[in-house]
Amino acid sequence: MRAVICTAYGPPDVLKLQEVEKPVPREFDLLIKVHASAVQSGDRRVRSLDVPAAGKFPMRVALGFKAPRNPVLGVVVAGEVVETGSRVQHFKVGDRVYGLTGMRFGGYAEYACLKEHKCVQLMPLNASFAEAASLPFGGTTALHFLRKVKIQKAKTVLIYGASGAVGSMAVQIAKYYGAHVTAVCSGRNRELVKSLGADVVVDYTKEGYDQELTTYDAVFDAAGKINKKMARKHAGEQGLFSSVAGQGVATEFKEDLTLLNQMFEAGNLKAVIDSIYPMEEIVAAHRYVDAGQKVGNVIVSVVHEEEQKIPV
Repeated sequence: MRAVICTAYGPPDVLKLQEVEKPVPREFDLLIKVHASAVQSGDRRVRSLDVPAAGKFPMRVALGFKAPRNPVLGVVVAGEVVETGSRVQHFKVGDRVYGLTGMRFGGYAEYACLKEHKCVQLMPLNASFAEAASLPFGGTTALHFLRKVKIQKAKTVLIYGASGAVGSMAVQIAKYYGAHVTAVCSGRNRELVKSLGADVVVDYTKEGYDQELTTYDAVFDAAGKINKKMARKHAGEQGLFSSVAGQGVATEFKEDLTLLNQMFEAGNLKAVIDSIYPMEEIVAAHRYVDAGQKVGNVIVSVVHEEEQKIPV
């Protein structure tokens, strides 16, 4: 099968499209014909080894010293089950599924394996593969950190980085739980973030924007780029603060995908897609994400070799 291999740590050019062995499902595995993946922060962080100096050695120990031991990156998959392991009980061939591969990676390929008890679920009935691929990373991450600030009880929420993959999900999830949402993002993304349900949108590119903010029951830094001391003061004495930076890795639960399905199918959740790149243009996709200007998700479309041979 064709897959994108990370040949070393470095810039996007280290990613190469190659022929590799197709994975063979073990007893609890689903073999998924991948139709879409995404370029998420975890993918680019592994590829670039973009972590503080103190973290580079531990990360190499965990992932591989010269290059990732699992060289096919991609933490998101959306596709169709084409084979199941002998002990799989809850999925069948033909199911349209989506999920997260975790440290197993493997999404940048024509086929990937996922264990059925991990973070994989049937896709929302009304979602395309590209839409499904835009939901699990941002959705599960937003849910993880919003729970830290007790989102179900919060009446007012402040979300920094509201137009990113995580932030765009966080705005919608906070509204789903009934909160009044103040969102901070670039002014060029104001209308998008308003359309996701934000009650107030503040443009961080304006000088003195912080003065427009008050105090909130919950403050969530969805981008990990802000001054945490400045952000924390908006939680006040009783409010809670969480950030995607410096507070551990988000836990991924299968049940969270069930909630995202319910929200999407009911029209309470929108897929935010910036652009879609074919797998052959993975270098350009990573280069675009590295530039730091994307909105929502950058999707990787996987077109299979046999499909390319079908006459138009």
